[in-house]
Amino acid sequence: MASQDLVVNRVHSTSTATLGRALNHVRTHQLVIDEPTHLGGPGEQITPAEAFLAGVSACGVLLVQGRARDSGVRLDRVEATIEGIRHRSDTSVFQRIEILFRLKGPNQAEAIDLVDHYKRR
Repeated sequence: MASQDLVVNRVHSTSTATLGRALNHVRTHQLVIDEPTHLGGPGEQITPAEAFLAGVSACGVLLVQGRARDSGVRLDRVEATIEGIRHRSDTSVFQRIEILFRLKGPNQAEAIDLVDHYKRR
């Protein structure tokens, strides 16, 4: 595989003086992520699980939006609500992840096609 066929995303994370807090650099952006309080972190910023789920739901919104644009489907708005369920005794494993899309603009068949495009990815 040629290197021009690869996409590389880089995030640099460092610990901070606040125990349970990481400072993350993504290109020119900073993102603070905390461990939740039940794991001993400060719990003031988003948690790693929330950051992960935000990435998944944002991907869904952007893929649906792009598919609508590329296929000429009118899409006024797309929203995604995602929920990850884990056991408190082992938060490293998601038992279930559910995502709900709400679309404004397309008819039912178009909306199903747009969301199915995301699900096939």
